[in-house]
Amino acid sequence: MRHSIDYGSLMHRAMRGLIQEVLERVQREGLPGNHHFFITFDTLHPDVELADWLSDRYPGDMTIVIQHWFDKLEVTDDGFAITLNFGNQPEPLYVPFDAIKTFVDPSVEFGLRFESQDSSDEEDEDDIEDEDDEAPMDEMVEPDAAPKRGEAEVVSLDKFRK
Repeated sequence: MRHSIDYGSLMHRAMRGLIQEVLERVQREGLPGNHHFFITFDTLHPDVELADWLSDRYPGDMTIVIQHWFDKLEVTDDGFAITLNFGNQPEPLYVPFDAIKTFVDPSVEFGLRFESQDSSDEEDEDDIEDEDDEAPMDEMVEPDAAPKRGEAEVVSLDKFRK
């Protein structure tokens, strides 16, 4: 049994559901009015599918614009496939909802940003059985010198007091 409610994960799931619903509506009815989307996603996500030249050009993050021309928008429970025009070259791509970092519709000043989470960290917390059990190779793990991107570093204010 969990000891706390993970509101962050629940919010992320709800926000991704909102994006799914919006894209499903666009798939059925097209883009209404002046609506258009800027979607930034992690190109290194294992389920992202895009042309090699695009992943080489955008290692890490890529922002796509769904506005004037797009084709073959297909939305599933896990993500969306779409064909976009890159320099007069149509390219299909697939973006899982888990890979999305930001979703913005500037026509109505609406935006969502997903803070990076390590799903393995959540699973590790859930699987803790006994504090006395040690990881089999715990002694071989060296701590990171710097915090990972997206993680906070706790600083004591005592060292700054006079």
